[in-house]
Amino acid sequence: MNFWKTAALMACLTLLAPWMAAAQSPVGMWKTIDDKTGDAKSHLEIYEKGGKLYGKVVKLLKKGPDTRCDKCSGAKKDQLVVGMNVVEGMAAEDGMWKGGKILDPENGNEYACSMWFEKGQPDELRVRGKHWTGLYRTQTWYRVK
Repeated sequence: MNFWKTAALMACLTLLAPWMAAAQSPVGMWKTIDDKTGDAKSHLEIYEKGGKLYGKVVKLLKKGPDTRCDKCSGAKKDQLVVGMNVVEGMAAEDGMWKGGKILDPENGNEYACSMWFEKGQPDELRVRGKHWTGLYRTQTWYRVK
């Protein structure tokens, strides 16, 4: 009888493992929050491509859909913010995602980026942008269900 209980438990854990792993993935839709005002700013879709994570703005909550990145440089200069990739090249490392960059369309600056979940909070993503000076900002984004 003990054998069957153990076998049933193992079968349940095996079936739940993919679901548990997916629950800890940042892939999906997120509501971004302005860390200075606390206001919701946008909906951003994080997706996987080539083993790395990217994030694009799909909806602006405070500004119109025709808002352009007038402070950006290079190819993103004056491009629409909606549809723009603002998170690029994030790779999984030690339970976090690192090595990529994040763009703040309001000031046109790019920052080194890291993302992680606090233990037990799969619907709250911590996103940190770090400037080359060593200063950083951390925001909490909330999963859109």
